[in-house]
Amino acid sequence: MAHVGHDADAGHAGHDRHAGHGAHGEMFRRRFWVSLVLSVPVVVFSHMIAELFGYTLPDFPGMSWIAPILGTVIFFYGGMPFLTGGWAELKSRRPGMMLLIGMAISVAFIASWVTTLGVGGFNLDFWWELALLIVIMLLGHWLEMRALGSASGALDALAAMLPDTAEKVTDDGVREVAVSELDLGDVVLVRAGARVPADGAVTDGRAEVDESMITGESKPVTRQVGDTVVAGTVATDSALRVQITAVGDDTALAGIQRMVAAAQASSSRAQALADKAAAFLFYFATGAGIITFLVWALLLGNLDEAVVRTVTVLVIACPHALGLAIPLVIAISTERAARAGVLVKDRLALERMRTVDVVLFDKTGTLTEGRHRVTGVVATTGISEEQLLALAAAVESDSEHPVARAIVAAAQSRVPFSERVVASDFRSLPGRGVRARVDGLDVSVGGPAMLADLRLPVPEGVSAVTRGWVQRGASVLHIARDGHVLGAVALEDAVREESRQAIDALHARNVKVALITGDAQQVADAVAADLGIDEVFAEVLPEHKDAKVAELQNRGHRVAMVGDGVNDAPALARAEVGVAIGAGTDVAIESAGVVLAANDPRAVLSIIELSHASYRKMWQNLVWATGYNIIAVPLAAGVLAPIGVVLPPAAAAVLMSISTIVVALNAQLLRRLDLDPARLASSRQATGRTCASRDAVVNTHG
Repeated sequence: MAHVGHDADAGHAGHDRHAGHGAHGEMFRRRFWVSLVLSVPVVVFSHMIAELFGYTLPDFPGMSWIAPILGTVIFFYGGMPFLTGGWAELKSRRPGMMLLIGMAISVAFIASWVTTLGVGGFNLDFWWELALLIVIMLLGHWLEMRALGSASGALDALAAMLPDTAEKVTDDGVREVAVSELDLGDVVLVRAGARVPADGAVTDGRAEVDESMITGESKPVTRQVGDTVVAGTVATDSALRVQITAVGDDTALAGIQRMVAAAQASSSRAQALADKAAAFLFYFATGAGIITFLVWALLLGNLDEAVVRTVTVLVIACPHALGLAIPLVIAISTERAARAGVLVKDRLALERMRTVDVVLFDKTGTLTEGRHRVTGVVATTGISEEQLLALAAAVESDSEHPVARAIVAAAQSRVPFSERVVASDFRSLPGRGVRARVDGLDVSVGGPAMLADLRLPVPEGVSAVTRGWVQRGASVLHIARDGHVLGAVALEDAVREESRQAIDALHARNVKVALITGDAQQVADAVAADLGIDEVFAEVLPEHKDAKVAELQNRGHRVAMVGDGVNDAPALARAEVGVAIGAGTDVAIESAGVVLAANDPRAVLSIIELSHASYRKMWQNLVWATGYNIIAVPLAAGVLAPIGVVLPPAAAAVLMSISTIVVALNAQLLRRLDLDPARLASSRQATGRTCASRDAVVNTHG
């Protein structure tokens, strides 16, 4: 069910896009089941239904009051959301589906009571139509609430990243306090493995700090005296003492939180298709009802038939099928997507995906694996690459640093067990590298700072190779033994093979691909050139990522942003469609309209495929639901009465039900859609290589 009366119904039955969808969904669920139970005896004891199906109603005292009493309860209990929603639409002068439903059930309710009380001699018993109309519309709204995603969880996920307590350094020692009790100027102890409780400056210590939850980048950065640290980041290997410089709303994390909220608030509340159809249907049905009554009452002089024809028009125009046209497609498409590993949190995001012409990928953890891998080894004369790796792995084996784990993993896969060696006397050299003893000799593994400290020259053969590594953005570690550099290894964040397939397939669909990262320009350019990416935004600060999305939008593009870090959250919310990689942070997942359960960028193709398919089904259902009314309403009004063709109210209700069944069956066809990302990528790859050159020109934006 589309949103109706956007501005006016914020306090009514589940039409606010923000907080409260869960409560509204529960309200519709409860009213649906109660109304469904009450409607059963109303339908069973209806004379129209009994005549239609040829059974005889039992005769017992009070039997004739079952439908009126239960129908009245259904009208006020189940129909109240539509009555209040219709009143809100009327006050806002934006009539739509809620007002049309409210008019229909009100006319049916009044006409049925007039008949029940024997006023005027009318035979307008619509109790069963009234009951079923309310039940079906409640079901449609319940399905809608279940399909909608809540945006408020993103802010909760951001707040959850901060620790509840901090270790405050005082004259009497270290004591644990609540983070809310910290003041500017306080000094806190951040132990190895602990999160920084608030923004501050390092006053003592040196540590590798994991800032991936803020920067989205996997490589820890060295923070020492004088450097700033951000709330929520983790000191991985050593303790730090931090003087607090910002607390509460002034922290960087709180700033990102505000950006998420602002970006979500700025997202367009595109009016859904059913709103437009319902508005058209409202004016069409109302006009037809008025004309019908006037023609029969004034021109033909038949007041009884005027009332019957008018009620029949409003009953047959009741949007049963229209009410299910959108939510049923949404319910089935989201279920089908979930089976393919795609969680649709926002129906509008799914609808907009078909219009996207640029997919903006975050690099680390999205197009790349998000962890280091040894991609090159160079050794000097007298030692093999395997022996060099064995030495490096032996020294790094006692370290938990991500780089150390990458070197050990490379050695385990490339070095025979018989050639592996064992190190002792391990020592960490913060900011420089590590050192240990192997076979009685000192062996060091580290970067340029280590070479400078040890004053070791790099052999020309090694230097020539490492220069190429550095140019493409790789991290380089040298291995030295007994005062001599033995060689070096290159470590890079490996590109996923699935990324290559995804980008080829997107190009085949004439969708451009852009990359955004906090990494250095040469690193980003190397990845872009390898994958054939069209545009690069490199060295982008966390708070500027959503600005890059806005820049693309200002150029006229419709953007889908794919990311996994906290710093991606504002950009995910700003984009027309935010897509979070499932292994990303909670806040990125909460800010996105679509979440990929697996770390497979090819799943973006599944979203596009599903968006096109579900949009087609929505249009087909809407065309059928509105087209049916355009044909059925004149028949209900009696345009063929001169030739003896008159549509009775019971037949109108049956046609209304058939229309709903057609819509439901059409929506079920979505279950046959194949959303396997590997198949979608492979089916487009051959075309992609011809439609989009892998040697795309890379435009750089700093």
